[in-house]
Amino acid sequence: MELNTLRVFLTIASEHSFSRAAAKLERTQPAVSLALQRLENELGEQLLDRFARDVVLTDAGRVVLEYARRFQNLEAELTNSIAELRDHSAGKLVIGANESTGLYLLRHIEQYRGLYPKVKVQVRRSFSSRVPDEIMDGNLELGVISYAPKDDRLLARVIFTDSLAFVVSPKHRLAKRKSVPISELGEETFIAHNVLSPYREIVIRVFQERGVKLNMDIEMPTVETIRKMVEASQGVAFLPRMCVEQEIAEKRLVAVRVPEIEVERKIYLVQPSRRAVSYAADAFLRLVLG
Repeated sequence: MELNTLRVFLTIASEHSFSRAAAKLERTQPAVSLALQRLENELGEQLLDRFARDVVLTDAGRVVLEYARRFQNLEAELTNSIAELRDHSAGKLVIGANESTGLYLLRHIEQYRGLYPKVKVQVRRSFSSRVPDEIMDGNLELGVISYAPKDDRLLARVIFTDSLAFVVSPKHRLAKRKSVPISELGEETFIAHNVLSPYREIVIRVFQERGVKLNMDIEMPTVETIRKMVEASQGVAFLPRMCVEQEIAEKRLVAVRVPEIEVERKIYLVQPSRRAVSYAADAFLRLVLG
């Protein structure tokens, strides 16, 4: 079996089109079709449903697609490793992070790029819950998340300790208060992040334990939109302090202490524990962990 035929099949499945796959591979459509037929003949299985209007994988096709992706990752690792052997400042570093944890990487990436300007750095935005699996599958080298994964195939170390901040608009009735008890927040409209996280669960649990109503009438997909809505006096929010430090300093937001919810937010740098990382990833680990 040739890697080239697997690459053709992977491109067809990814593009959902023979013509787009041919264009991406810079080959003719008949050549792409012939490569697929060669792969199917070799495996003795039909990989695509020929009677569907669009490209639809058969059960065998889905199995082959999973392995084709693994081969592609292994091929990329091989190419990357050879490049690094020739030049320690070459290669590619791929890190997974979500919107908020990505902020903790900024100063480290700036330092890293100063030391290794030839290394390509890619931060892939991903849900925190998916980062550990992507590291174990080889799609990511490192990850930055706000919890310690319970898997001995991963090694997680704290690189930053943040906290949750209760923020309001400068025009809000609580803006001039240094502290407010949770009992006074039952009538507030909270703008929530619609991504599940341990810290969202903590806030919900504390409100329930105190018997205070939590009005999460607005949910947004990003921290940025939540910040803007709080600034516009559309509600209040609990957000990672690092995500709102600039707005607080510029007096566009006000942080008010809620004694019942003083939660540390630990940020973990995660790596595989049972396989070696690339030279590029190892250099990043040494820089961040000292």
